[in-house]
Amino acid sequence: MFASVRRDKIIQWLQRHEQLIVKELAKEFNVSEGTLRTDLRMLEEEGVIERTHGGAVLAKRKSVYRESATPSRSEVNYAEKQAIGLQAANLVSKGQCILLDASSTVLEVAKALADYDYITVVTNGLDAAMVLNQNPRINVILIGGVLRSGSRTVEGVLGKGILDGIHGDLFFTSAEGVSMEEGMTDFSLYEAELKKQMAANARMTIALADHTKLGRRSIATSVSFDRIDTLITDDKADSDYLRRIKGIRVVIASTNVNK
Repeated sequence: MFASVRRDKIIQWLQRHEQLIVKELAKEFNVSEGTLRTDLRMLEEEGVIERTHGGAVLAKRKSVYRESATPSRSEVNYAEKQAIGLQAANLVSKGQCILLDASSTVLEVAKALADYDYITVVTNGLDAAMVLNQNPRINVILIGGVLRSGSRTVEGVLGKGILDGIHGDLFFTSAEGVSMEEGMTDFSLYEAELKKQMAANARMTIALADHTKLGRRSIATSVSFDRIDTLITDDKADSDYLRRIKGIRVVIASTNVNK
């Protein structure tokens, strides 16, 4: 497990359990207590946590990870997104070229792929690229374009030249909403256009959507419903809605695996 992934998991652990004990978490993560203490020291220097005798708690003041009282996009339905990301990563095989969009759900796929061997990843997400680039056995290609204000997402059509020369196996994508009528939809026209091009350059498109996104729609369609090969959602999804879906493989990710 790479350091950045491990530190992210430490934060997730504290968000769920409120405190940690070094000796116990070191066994849980299968690392030495010294390694874990180094992680905690760095997180404390960033203002994310406060170290206690033998452990740590989340910092009381706001930090780069918790910038406001309003939950960030990545914090909303996090357990569901993590379960979906883990399920999606199971579809990836050694030697494949995969495309990842910059959504918070797809970022969970990147985290799950961080220890994989010999895959090529093409993405417009800065966070996904940084997570994966720590593994020398993963070839990361960052799509160029315009950095969206206030985000870590590259969007627009400037990356079309790169995509034209790439033949991907799988494209993992999420959206503001997924409906049988409009397909996958986003608020940003530029983001939707880039996703459309990414889907066109992949053999299969895998849609990732937690239960809150099913049946919703936004302004612009990125991937039409008939271009989706597999839909991965969580176990809170409306079963009646899922039964109405035809021609697409539907996979249910269990949130119970994330303890």
